[in-house]
Amino acid sequence: MSNRPRNVWLSKTAVNGALVLAVVYMLFPLVWLLTAATKDAGGLLAGNAFTFEGFDLGGNLSRLAAYDDGVYVRWYLNSLLYAGLGALGCSLVSVAAGYAFDKYDFPGKEKLFGVVLLGVLVPTTALALPMYLLASEVGIVNTYWAVFVPVLVNPFGVYLARVFSAGYIPDEALEAARIDGAGELRTFWSIGLPMVMPGFVTVFLFQFTAIWNNFFLPLVMLSDQKLFPLSLGLYAWNSNAHAEPDFYPLVVTGSLLAVVPLVVAFVSLQRHWKAGLTAGSVK
Repeated sequence: MSNRPRNVWLSKTAVNGALVLAVVYMLFPLVWLLTAATKDAGGLLAGNAFTFEGFDLGGNLSRLAAYDDGVYVRWYLNSLLYAGLGALGCSLVSVAAGYAFDKYDFPGKEKLFGVVLLGVLVPTTALALPMYLLASEVGIVNTYWAVFVPVLVNPFGVYLARVFSAGYIPDEALEAARIDGAGELRTFWSIGLPMVMPGFVTVFLFQFTAIWNNFFLPLVMLSDQKLFPLSLGLYAWNSNAHAEPDFYPLVVTGSLLAVVPLVVAFVSLQRHWKAGLTAGSVK
């Protein structure tokens, strides 16, 4: 029995040590990005990126905003458009589909849901060429729609929404709404959607992150630089940095700013998970 407190202490120390190492591993690139964004090209190439010597963050931001008539700002707005509206539309479609799969019975429901699950197994890069051919047939290649339309569908989001619907939306609440005269659309919008809001936020964050970091689809679909998202624009700059080192500070500073919307989205929306823990309860 005397060894038990020591064993517990060793176990806690091992677990806490592993957590500290994991946090350091995850924060290390962000710390490097934060300090490197304060350097000019000479400071970055000199290898002293982890110090604030030669601090010039303001100059890097000014050059970033002014380069090529502010094309970085255009890319930033494009990414916000693609990720914001795309994630919002995808979340609505996914939650509505998951709600329908959970609450309604129709012929071939489980087989159709099996097809949805098969879609989860298909990598998105394998679908880029078929989507390009379809977009070419419709005539939307090299337009905003070429990137926006494909991201509205997310098989994993449908699966996740069905799981949330089964756990958060009691059938009794829907029956009570129908007895009161509410139609199916009104029932979903006023009863089902608020109850499954944690699932909606989860799908939104997953899809927002995926679209924000999406690279291959815009690379295939877009050739007009003004339509580029941040991921593709920064890639183009980084390709030029080998020949022109002055691009390095632009790429690093632009990458630092690109992290901000993801952090803001996760911090601002996490409260919906806490608020929705009791949303499916029946009084």
